[in-house]
Amino acid sequence: MTSGTAAQKLNGEVSWDDFDPGAYISHNYLKMQAVDEEIASRVRDHFSDHFRGGGRVASGIDVGAGPNLYPALAMLPWCDRITLLERSSRNLEYLRGQCADYDRHWDQFWDVLCRDEAYAELDVTPRVRFKEAVQQPEPGSLFDLCADTRRWDLGTMFFVAESITTSIDEFRRGVGCFMSVLNPGAPFAAAFMEHSQGYRVGEVDFPATREIDEAEVETALGDFTQDAKMYRLANPGDLVRDGYTGMILVCGRRKE
Repeated sequence: MTSGTAAQKLNGEVSWDDFDPGAYISHNYLKMQAVDEEIASRVRDHFSDHFRGGGRVASGIDVGAGPNLYPALAMLPWCDRITLLERSSRNLEYLRGQCADYDRHWDQFWDVLCRDEAYAELDVTPRVRFKEAVQQPEPGSLFDLCADTRRWDLGTMFFVAESITTSIDEFRRGVGCFMSVLNPGAPFAAAFMEHSQGYRVGEVDFPATREIDEAEVETALGDFTQDAKMYRLANPGDLVRDGYTGMILVCGRRKE
């Protein structure tokens, strides 16, 4: 991403099909950012600690997957099938193209995950497991989940609820929709941009919710979580663009 100032917009007013996955990947994921390495490491440890001693669940979901595979990679050892929920048609096309054989730049993220033996000792290659586990990416909005009757046993949501609207009310509703589709006790990881002023992908500006900080994230998640740990990642040298002050990662479990 490059810096940009988004107009005041609600989620439904944004043309998400204009999102350019190639531009986004080029800036963010061709070379792993230090902050993504830290996030991947903390999420890996959280999931490994939860499932340590054996155990596996049926289903995981990555909400608002976008052109980002490492949340799904972090779930590979722990669930039989993974749903990638995504609204943008261009991102969906990208994800469909990754299912059979994902691009080589994602290997650097898998290498970080493999610092835990559960990932390193996967019984098949990660590409084979990804192809087996990841269902065809599913078109849909975060807000569609509020009316969804399905439930998942494991979940991730990275930079979604605060990066699709300028409205704090929509942000809070989006967080609730994500948490509502997790089964009781399900481990989850959610990441948020802190005080984001909006962002540019290619030549298009997208909105963000500026009010997001640790207190707001804790409020939005508070009624849904237990055993949650919050990490603020704010090394100025690791900021991937202008227009935000850091990232916030929460790892926890859906309240029983």
